[in-house]
Amino acid sequence: MRPTELCSPRLRLRQWQAADRAPFAALNADPAVMAHFPAPLTSVQSDALAERLQGLIAQYGWGFWALELRADGRFIGFAGLNPAPAGLPFAPAVEIGWRLARAHWGQGLASEAARQAVSFAFDALDLLEVVAFTALPNQRSRAVMARLGMRESGQFDHPALPHGHALRRHWLYRLGRPPSASRILGT
Repeated sequence: MRPTELCSPRLRLRQWQAADRAPFAALNADPAVMAHFPAPLTSVQSDALAERLQGLIAQYGWGFWALELRADGRFIGFAGLNPAPAGLPFAPAVEIGWRLARAHWGQGLASEAARQAVSFAFDALDLLEVVAFTALPNQRSRAVMARLGMRESGQFDHPALPHGHALRRHWLYRLGRPPSASRILGT
């Protein structure tokens, strides 16, 4: 499937490029960015993640897209959709997610990118629902989820993290597809 590209007023969500690797590795090595993940990533781990995300977009046409500023083409992170890992208690599902370089926090960019992904999920993919999840202490991501209109749907223990790990407990949020006029009218 041909990779989809999404645009918003300030952002472009696009397929990954080789030039994204270095800034992505810097983002993934930042302890503040990775505070709600088990550990920062090495550059080898970061490159492997970028390669995997690029491959999923090549396969499905969508995924966790590379995120760039439209004004100057600068890579600032990723945002988009991903099939939730099979081991999670709410799978199968499609999750929405984001990860931005710290210099771009607090500007509404994660919400702007996520809104594009939500629209794509409901309009192009015709999904009935998207989910999001994060470690309990991650207030920034929970705020983005709330701005998207997502609702808390309980907590769960992330199976990839060992018992006793400080980040094992997660919040689950859900967002259902809003009814459209054509669905309401039956056309």
